[in-house]
Amino acid sequence: MQINSPQFKQRATVALQDMRLQKALSKAKGGFIDKRLAAISALPEFEALRERGKAIKQHTLENLDFYLERFESKVIAQGGKVHWASSSEEACQLILEISRAANAKVITKGKSMVGEEISLNEALEADGFKVVETDLGEYIIQLAHEPPSHIIAPAVHKTREQISDLFHEHHQQYGLTQKLDTVPELVNEARTVLRSQFLSADVGITGANFLIAETGSTVIVTNEGNGDLTNTLPRVHIVMTSIEKVVPTLNDATTLLRLLGRSATGQEMTSYTTFTTGVRREGELDGAQEFHVVLLDNGRTTMLGDEFKDMLRCIRCGACMNHCPVYGSVGGHAYGWVYPGPMGSVLTPLMIGLKAAQDLPNASTLCGRCEQVCPMKIPLPTMLRQHRINAYEQDLMPTRARWALKIWAYLAKRPALYQKLASIKIGILGFLGGGRGSFRYLPFAGAWTKNRDFPAPQGKTFMAQWKARKSA
Repeated sequence: MQINSPQFKQRATVALQDMRLQKALSKAKGGFIDKRLAAISALPEFEALRERGKAIKQHTLENLDFYLERFESKVIAQGGKVHWASSSEEACQLILEISRAANAKVITKGKSMVGEEISLNEALEADGFKVVETDLGEYIIQLAHEPPSHIIAPAVHKTREQISDLFHEHHQQYGLTQKLDTVPELVNEARTVLRSQFLSADVGITGANFLIAETGSTVIVTNEGNGDLTNTLPRVHIVMTSIEKVVPTLNDATTLLRLLGRSATGQEMTSYTTFTTGVRREGELDGAQEFHVVLLDNGRTTMLGDEFKDMLRCIRCGACMNHCPVYGSVGGHAYGWVYPGPMGSVLTPLMIGLKAAQDLPNASTLCGRCEQVCPMKIPLPTMLRQHRINAYEQDLMPTRARWALKIWAYLAKRPALYQKLASIKIGILGFLGGGRGSFRYLPFAGAWTKNRDFPAPQGKTFMAQWKARKSA
């Protein structure tokens, strides 16, 4: 997947002016938030589950090598193979080798953000394989030649009209020439097209929400049957996932599943929760004859030893971005890489480098909603601030911003001077803006006044009012 994170500011500006995108985002925002609130309100023990889930992930990360080795041994005992990849390139090469050995022509894929992370589709297509995304959202953006804009709803940025146009353009080759308008019609047409792909696939690739060390099982959660068809119909099943997805036991997985559905889509449980353990056994009517799990590191072991370790608790529910005012305004594509929103603003600089993604940690109001709704209680605002600190220390910030911070720091360390200058500034701004109550333009504040007025200060500073009230 192409990295466009260095162009975040330009892409965000374009997104704010895209009326179709704004329409799609406004429709999606309320649904995610309202459904999550209803789901957790109906579960009195939700906060206790969050604490339990956090403890499970924390314990696993502290003993990650043990549980990964146990998972591998269980997969082997069930007739499968585990492959270890330190980088994106190594993961793609392993999957290419497995697919070549299977003499594959058609490869079906379930939704996988790790697959996006390693640019798997591009690697497979460059080697001559036909790759078909089977998740409806992923299928839509594959037709549009776009990356996903959300980790659980890849096509959330598309309106129904845009999807109708895409299907009309691409499905005529299958004899489907009627332009459709309703959601059921569009879904049925996609089902018709994908059915033959499921039946002809030689290799099926899925991701994994969890890996269970106790049994060697992989778990996927979907609201479509595509995941089951992808991992049971082809002769070869490949699970492409990352090392932090492992959990110790089945009980632990079920705890996290209760958190995942409610946090992601507001469901008690997704429509399909599929546990896959090894190859097809004697007497079974479906299932893969070859089962491979590719485990990706890609910088995650480095995170285990630094201040961003807590990010590895993430279960990819998307709650942080659903509640983020910045993501809700610009959508996922503005972030320029695989992971958008607050979690992406933490992860992306770690994976592609802080220099390339230095704007992302600043794409946050630090309002704290992301941490408040995160089922794993990940301190996202703290880590966003740490990225900002690192960018400053590595001299990555623009010169004007660095000087502004230096001046502010100088004044903040001298409270009397700070309060005196603040009183003078507020007095001047209050006088100049008194007649209008706001400013259409202010020097050095163009980024603010370009899109909204700047309110004129009313009265004295907070500290002056506090002292006056205290003395009274």
